[in-house]
Amino acid sequence: MNDLFSTPQAKTAAPKPAAKPGNPSETRGNNAPALSVSEISSSIKRELETRFDRVRVRGEISGLKRAASGHIYMSLKDENAVLSVICWRGQASKLSVDPQDGLEVIVTGRITSYPGRSNYQIVIDSMEVAGEGALLKLLEERKKKLASEGLFADERKRVIPFLPEVIGVVTSPTGAVIRDIMHRLSDRFPRRVLVWPVLVQGEGAAEQVAKAIDGFNALDPNGDVPRPDTLIVARGGGSLEDLWAFNEEVVVRAAANSKIPLISAVGHETDTTLIDFASDRRAPTPTAAAEMAVPVRAELIGEVQNIGRRIYAGANRLMSERRMQVEALARGLPDPRRLIEEKTQRLDDRVERMRNAMKGFLRHQTSELSELSARLPHPKQQILLASHQLSALSDRFAGVGEQIVPVRQFEMEKLDSGRRMASAAALRLERAKNTLTSLDRVLEGVSYKNVLKRGFSVVRGTDGNVLTATDISNGTKLNIEFAHNAVIEAVAGGEDIAGGPSGSQAPKMPSKTSPKTSKKKKSETTDTAQGSLL
Repeated sequence: MNDLFSTPQAKTAAPKPAAKPGNPSETRGNNAPALSVSEISSSIKRELETRFDRVRVRGEISGLKRAASGHIYMSLKDENAVLSVICWRGQASKLSVDPQDGLEVIVTGRITSYPGRSNYQIVIDSMEVAGEGALLKLLEERKKKLASEGLFADERKRVIPFLPEVIGVVTSPTGAVIRDIMHRLSDRFPRRVLVWPVLVQGEGAAEQVAKAIDGFNALDPNGDVPRPDTLIVARGGGSLEDLWAFNEEVVVRAAANSKIPLISAVGHETDTTLIDFASDRRAPTPTAAAEMAVPVRAELIGEVQNIGRRIYAGANRLMSERRMQVEALARGLPDPRRLIEEKTQRLDDRVERMRNAMKGFLRHQTSELSELSARLPHPKQQILLASHQLSALSDRFAGVGEQIVPVRQFEMEKLDSGRRMASAAALRLERAKNTLTSLDRVLEGVSYKNVLKRGFSVVRGTDGNVLTATDISNGTKLNIEFAHNAVIEAVAGGEDIAGGPSGSQAPKMPSKTSPKTSKKKKSETTDTAQGSLL
């Protein structure tokens, strides 16, 4: 350091001012001019800045301070001396090394002085780590810091897709790395590859790598440039200083925040960078990264064919086992034809029994209908009775009218109210009309039409006369009337109502009155024979 600041002493003879009479200093021979503090400070400043315009200084950082303005103040020291260091805000953001106390660095800048404190200092514009030991120390401290934030946690790791459609590669476009990756992908399983060219060492390399990772993640999956399914960040081997860009915090954070699964392939197998801890998978070499990204197509085809053969053999074996089981079960089952024939015979038997039961039911219902029709008064008789009642009422009404009219005439003459008499007569006529209407309802209620609505029928001959059971013989043509004026034609001795075969005997009706029937019922039956119902 002493040699660094040593300068040849250039002595320049200064003009001596003329001696003034009476000045004591002149008598002692002191002819040097008196300089102000500012003048001597400015002179020293000019000399330093001229002599040490650009220097590189190595030392250990101590007393690091970051001002609110963005400027950095610190000191560089070794075992014998201390040098003040300043880094202005504009250059502080461009430093490739994050200054920390205790870190040994090499800084580049210019020597100047600060007259306000009578000390000299160096204003720097670049900084680099001095020696591999210092780099390893910085690397270890940065690793601990990022690990404490969880950037290296296993739960953050994503699974690499088995067969990606598009692979993004972040590397130098001119090196052998990209050729090795492309060649390996072509041998194993050709895929579409997108290359993002970046610097892989030197100033600005870390920022370019981080921007490339973020850029791939920002792509639209459905855009013109498809978003990759897998990323590979690759670089060939080199020294610790050459690989330092992949230890920078900005690169590690970009790798940890990537939504696309990322494979790091930086350096050789023995090289380790911080991006390896933040990536989803680490490959020892770029070629190994290509092998991790895609499977071997030929091996997949062989495996698929093998699985297909196994499936085919298994299916044949399963079908054989099932066939043997079915044959074994079939031997224990009866003949399906015999089962069907047996069920068919049983069905025919059930149909025959149902048909016979229906015939018996119809015969029973016909017998009950005949018995009820014999007990029911003939409609003509009911109409005649209602007519007699109506005539009696009419006669009574006429007699009452003959009796009432003179009285009403007398009253009308007496009261001179002919209009009241006419009104009374109209009232009587209205009452008589209501009576006739009531009788007509009674007559309608006993009409044989209502009997037909209850399920009975009237049997007539072709001449329209009502027939009784004794009037019907085989071959007699019949007109059978049902409710709602429905009439069907039939022939006695043909198919019966139940749909039985031709020639079946119609139910025989008694030709004479049952002995249990009283003489009165016999007389009613004889009177109503013309309207008997079946």
